[in-house]
Amino acid sequence: MEDVARLAGVSHQTVSRVLNAYPYVSLRTRKRVEKAIAELGYRRNTAARSLVTRRSQTIGVLSSGMSEYGPANTLLGIQQAARSEGYSVSMASLNEVTPAAIADALEYFMMQAVDGIIVIVPHEMMSESLRTVELSVPLAVVGSCEDERFSGVAVNQWMGARLAVQHLVELGHTAIAHLSGPPGWIDAAARIDGWRYALARAGLPDSALVQGDWSAESGYRAGLKLAACRNVTALFAANDQMALGALRAFSEAGLRVPSDISVVGYDDQPEAAYLIPPLTTISQGFKELGARCLQMLLADMTNGHSSGDLTVNPWLIARSSTTRPSTSAKVQHICQGAGQPLCG
Repeated sequence: MEDVARLAGVSHQTVSRVLNAYPYVSLRTRKRVEKAIAELGYRRNTAARSLVTRRSQTIGVLSSGMSEYGPANTLLGIQQAARSEGYSVSMASLNEVTPAAIADALEYFMMQAVDGIIVIVPHEMMSESLRTVELSVPLAVVGSCEDERFSGVAVNQWMGARLAVQHLVELGHTAIAHLSGPPGWIDAAARIDGWRYALARAGLPDSALVQGDWSAESGYRAGLKLAACRNVTALFAANDQMALGALRAFSEAGLRVPSDISVVGYDDQPEAAYLIPPLTTISQGFKELGARCLQMLLADMTNGHSSGDLTVNPWLIARSSTTRPSTSAKVQHICQGAGQPLCG
């Protein structure tokens, strides 16, 4: 730092202010210091910094289901927010969600002397296991945890499902199926509840429920089943991957989307806008979710636990995969079966 100060023609304290993003440094001086840092190839001594500040500038993030779009992009949002605040992220991903695996992962973070921990909670088992956890650093949760000891941020999944079904109801659909996520996933259960609530509010039956596993293959199998039954005019899939599989199945069965059957997904994956047809879906705002969770954790690290909870509201993105139900003979046949239990 002394070398940087000498080359930039400033004091050692000024270099420190620039490195720590201190606001009261002129733009001209900041650029001069940054140029000197680049020329000298200066890097912070994080070990020495930790001795002085008693902080590692590291956040631990624990999750499972990282092969799925939601948890993976939640992690990305946290990483981006952490980097902007000068923190690095230590990641632990669980192959199986058990109390022992969770305890081992948290102990791993404590051995790294992390300043705080964020847990992405997609499974009911993870939520239950956290209730027995005792830590000496703040812990924040992404998702539903229902533990007052931890601050938390969650997407209102119930609202997202309600928006999807409400969109279809407003278009005139009266037989709306739901392709759900697998058992044990908190978000999957909330989306089922939202689907049922929206149907009940519209006076429509909720008998057309098919269970998937988040994969496009499970969406494909469900799509074939729905195409064979011909008793729904719209499908709300609990994620875009399953919606993609359903689109393929409907095409093979000779059903046109959206003329014969409308489809709504969930997540707004980057590919959703480029499917044929472009997919109507629900966006969750993962970047905002990660940023809010990190800010809550940093506040707890600075001020002590606040037991705060924040909810991020999703929103509907309407594209070409949904429209009003057709009056063609084929769809009239489908509508006649509305209210009947889904076959097989």
